[in-house]
Amino acid sequence: MSNATPFRRRTLLAGSAGAFLAARRVSFGAGKSNGFPKDFVWGGATAAYQIEGAWNEDGKGPSVWDVFSKKPGAVFEGNTGEVACDHYHRVPEDIALMKRLGIKSYRFSVAWTRVLPQGTGQVNDKGLDFYKRLLDGLQAAGIAPACTLFHWDYPQALFAKGGWQNRDSADWFAEYTNVVAKALGDRINVWITQNEPQVYLGLGHLMGTHAPGLKLKFGEYLTCVHNSLRAHGKSVQALRAASSKNQIGYVMASQIRMPATESPGDIEAAGKAIFYTRDRNSWNNAWFLDPVLLGAYPDDGLKAYGKDMPKFPASDLQEMKQPIDFLGLNIYTGSQWRKGSNGEPEMLADPPGYPKSGVDWQPLRPEALYWGPRYHYERYKLPIFITENGLSTRDQVFLDGKVHDPHRIDYMQRVLLNLKRGLTDGIPIKGYYAWSLMDNFEWADGYKQRFGLIYVDYPTGKRVPKDSYEWYRQVIASNGTILDKRTKMPVNQLVP
Repeated sequence: MSNATPFRRRTLLAGSAGAFLAARRVSFGAGKSNGFPKDFVWGGATAAYQIEGAWNEDGKGPSVWDVFSKKPGAVFEGNTGEVACDHYHRVPEDIALMKRLGIKSYRFSVAWTRVLPQGTGQVNDKGLDFYKRLLDGLQAAGIAPACTLFHWDYPQALFAKGGWQNRDSADWFAEYTNVVAKALGDRINVWITQNEPQVYLGLGHLMGTHAPGLKLKFGEYLTCVHNSLRAHGKSVQALRAASSKNQIGYVMASQIRMPATESPGDIEAAGKAIFYTRDRNSWNNAWFLDPVLLGAYPDDGLKAYGKDMPKFPASDLQEMKQPIDFLGLNIYTGSQWRKGSNGEPEMLADPPGYPKSGVDWQPLRPEALYWGPRYHYERYKLPIFITENGLSTRDQVFLDGKVHDPHRIDYMQRVLLNLKRGLTDGIPIKGYYAWSLMDNFEWADGYKQRFGLIYVDYPTGKRVPKDSYEWYRQVIASNGTILDKRTKMPVNQLVP
């Protein structure tokens, strides 16, 4: 099927209420755009626990990751985020690298316990001062901030009170949001409430491989999910109350299903599979998106989870469903699906030796950056930011003193060409944030994985921009026009 073939929107079941969204035809490939618009947001992303360090300085309280990373065997080689990239003490240096890279926006997260050491109550002014210095530096460099309020570093003090299992957790998060919005809102217009709830709840509360390391019963896990969705809604309300100018989003660990071919049957099959909620795990999209965007849990999930579903008042769904301005998709890979012989979606196994990144969960499928935004826009009608995308490779400093990472450059080029295809087809993709600005603490994998555009020598803290940094700099400077060159431009030909 060519790009110009019209694609009929599926009739979507909007959760337990059984209400159907109106079906309408969406035409892709109609020549609505010629590629990256002038206001496309080229960005880089990080997260507080992964780069800041200074884990107990200036009044910061402990998070669940501070505690979990010290448990024997919890993290690769016993690594912790106590120092990480030492960003807390190197903000001017890191902003200078961002400015040279040319990014238009920097996505970072606030450490909840740096602001509220106990999660609620007493505010730590020194913690807020750190973020004010960061934001002032970004403003001076002409870089717009995009602030994530929660990127997994939950306060240990609140975890001791039940954490996400406690219904009060939604109010705790709203209080924290209110404090940050009042203190920093004069410097920030773009906000993200939470990052990847599927991961911090699924790996942290169901599988036990991330902080806080719980292996809850499935019903208890669903209660955690429910309260986190309520927390998102209350956070949106707090941000709206703080300023009518705030642009607010919500970020998913997107599980992308891609059609095995571009036949209408396979496209329809993958589009159906991407919003399945059937398996008893966290790796789905609709369970975390339908309540906050459509106002109801998806029916197939309600059927599959049955008696494990928590009891809650109907007003909770109204609390979750607050208007937001954009949807953030973190996309790293995808799986291939086709229309099976019985007419139902069928997943295809990867062939032997299929290429992967440095992490086994990332088969290289840059086309996911076309199909993911396409399917999500069809269902939810929201502008989309790619809030994370990147590649882990086993980088090193070579004899010439440089870090050569051609695999990352090739992957990013393919990814961005797929985004360009989506833009050409009229999908409102507003920006792309490379993960990550610099190598960092990669959660349970510690410092084994390197996703950064900037190499970090952890013993010394030295930063070394990689070839991919120089390549991305040229992409940004050209607003993506160099992407049509199928081979990477030599580094010595990049802009000075």
